Amino acid sequence: MRDVYLDYSATTPVKKEVLDAMLPYFSEKFGNPSSLYRIGTESKDAISKARQQLAGLIGANEREIYFTSSGTEADNWAVISAAKAKLKKGNHIITSAIEHHAVLHTCDFLEKSGYEITYLPVNSDGLISLEELEAAITDKTTLISIMFANNEIGSVQPIKEIAAIAKKHDILFHTDAVQALGNIEIDVKDLGIDMMSVSGHKIYGPKGIGALYIRKGLIIPNYMHGGAQENNKRAGTENLTGIVGFGKAAELAGRDLSDHIAKIRELRDYFKTELCRKIDGLEINGGLDSRLPGNLNIAFQGVEGEALLLYMDVKGIAASTGSACSSATFAASHVLKALGHPLERVYCSIRFTVGDFTTKEDIDYTVGEITEIVDKLRAFSPLYKKKG
Repeated sequence: MRDVYLDYSATTPVKKEVLDAMLPYFSEKFGNPSSLYRIGTESKDAISKARQQLAGLIGANEREIYFTSSGTEADNWAVISAAKAKLKKGNHIITSAIEHHAVLHTCDFLEKSGYEITYLPVNSDGLISLEELEAAITDKTTLISIMFANNEIGSVQPIKEIAAIAKKHDILFHTDAVQALGNIEIDVKDLGIDMMSVSGHKIYGPKGIGALYIRKGLIIPNYMHGGAQENNKRAGTENLTGIVGFGKAAELAGRDLSDHIAKIRELRDYFKTELCRKIDGLEINGGLDSRLPGNLNIAFQGVEGEALLLYMDVKGIAASTGSACSSATFAASHVLKALGHPLERVYCSIRFTVGDFTTKEDIDYTVGEITEIVDKLRAFSPLYKKKG
């Protein structure tokens, strides 16, 4: 048996270069960045370097990068603060039905506070309609928040076109790019993005560190109050080691981006081909044309997804049925339901995501083991016998 990790959308291992960059800041260079003496200014310089590294990856200015504790905090900050900043104009927000819960639950919170929220539907590929987006805009719309790439089915939205619509109507545009960062080329200036949320642990950096890009000139309220950290925008002593690690991971992601994309797309396509060749009754969830290169979400007809995951785990294979942030609830995926799939298909679906440390041998092993497991589970599945 071998250990095969195929859940890179949930989190990624910290790369050695990232860990090496972080280690000195745990003990040798431990100074508080707000302190004026040398070990404090060394820490401050390290944060500035990390800010530059992340800004370089997304085509931003370093002063437009604000570090947070996570992508979730960045989403909350962007949505809540933007809503408050524009309340005099109106209280209407537009988002999509397949957003991460960090956005959906934040919108639900605002809705209970009197805001109006429009949840745009998606087509079978997981994409919103630009026509429906524009039709949903009213004179009270102040914010459009549409994720860059979906965490479950990998669908990549037409971000530049969405941003153009927002700008045309003088509406702020925020995008959750947690899954897109390091897997797609991103230039916030070219795309016209006002605010963008990202996270370190999705790009081979540490957990517990995220960031919010805020376009220069855009004024939104602080999300946390206290000290003057993060250019007076986000109070609290900085997570020095996390920021250093995030910066290094961003630097590596930018350096290796083209090779990374090509490799994981090739592995993903090989995985899909081999699974479909050896197992019948498979259905791909979401479109393949506008999709993250490492994402594969498949419904195995007649096989309960949780059971398949447990059998896979016994064989050393790690995957998921959806978002890692909600997997413990065993709730049906809101993303797959939004695609119009029946619950039968939703509960038969597994998300696989490959990454930099995935090998062809890992894929071959996984395909072989899944083939045997599916045969066993279908052998006593009345549901599949009916279809067969």
